Amino acid sequence: MSKKAFSLSLVILAAEILLTNGAHAQARSQISIVGSGTVFPFAATVAERFGKTGKFKTPKVEETGTGGGMKLFCGGVGPKFPDITNASRRMKASEAKLCSDNGVSKVVEVKIGYDGIVIAHSKAKPNFALTTKQLYLAMTAKLPNGKLNTNKNWSDIDKSLPNQPIELIGPPIVSGTRDAFLELVMKPGCAAAAPAIAAIEKTEEAKWKSMCQSLREDGKYVIGSENYNLTVQKLVTNPQAVGLFGFSYLEGNADKIVASPINGVPVSYDNIASGKYPVSRPLFFYIKKSHIGAIPGLKEYARTWASDAVWGTDGILVEKGLIAMPAVERQSSTATINALNELDFSKLK
Repeated sequence: MSKKAFSLSLVILAAEILLTNGAHAQARSQISIVGSGTVFPFAATVAERFGKTGKFKTPKVEETGTGGGMKLFCGGVGPKFPDITNASRRMKASEAKLCSDNGVSKVVEVKIGYDGIVIAHSKAKPNFALTTKQLYLAMTAKLPNGKLNTNKNWSDIDKSLPNQPIELIGPPIVSGTRDAFLELVMKPGCAAAAPAIAAIEKTEEAKWKSMCQSLREDGKYVIGSENYNLTVQKLVTNPQAVGLFGFSYLEGNADKIVASPINGVPVSYDNIASGKYPVSRPLFFYIKKSHIGAIPGLKEYARTWASDAVWGTDGILVEKGLIAMPAVERQSSTATINALNELDFSKLK
């Protein structure tokens, strides 16, 4: 090939690259958000507020579960992959590796507030208190003696509990709420019921997981939807069942359902915010930094969150059930959004 022909080839190649990049940048004009069903009502509220400015399209927000959202988000870079994923727990090291393997190396983690996980039931039956130990003994696949769990009624676990069938409607495996239930309820419950088993967490992890974090598959744990409004509907039609979901859904349906106190602590905004309620967790969303500038309004959407009128103690999200962060944490999250500080994957577990 002559020098002239080679130079012409380079020019054509460069033009093709520019056109391709331009096509990618303009391939989607609407922000794509996936992830947690718990975070969904908060993200949808912010998306609607953002869309009303008229400067950009209202983002598309989908409920895929935290785990499902991470898988989609970390699938790659470009307009066919989501720009943001919502999460009801922190990103895992395994998810960060998936991101890295697929070229998603720059991610911004934004903490938005807190949520409490509730165990709720229809107001048609009297409320009853539970402990993490009792919940573990109700839901574990294997009892501390190594045998399969055959507890049928709550009273089989503790005579003080109702003599009615155990039936807990909980989220699917992709849900961050399920992950949080395993970590915040099953783990301490196992430690209380079987200290010897809890002690082997580091030395015999597989055995520990099978004993402490494996849920029943005999119909006592009923896999529900990431759309927790459907779970609420099932509780109304089936007063014998209890449901597992975030505090915001309790707040929004307080006329129909009531939540059990856990370890003697009632579920309330103040008890979650103060840390007294034992089953609480932080909530997040994650931004794909490489999409900033390519997807219109992405940075501006993130900044819509960073306002006392949105996530402050008297903000619109508190009305939806979000537990507001202390002022110092809100300032930290605002700084992260403004600077687009990248998450250090090496610090994830």
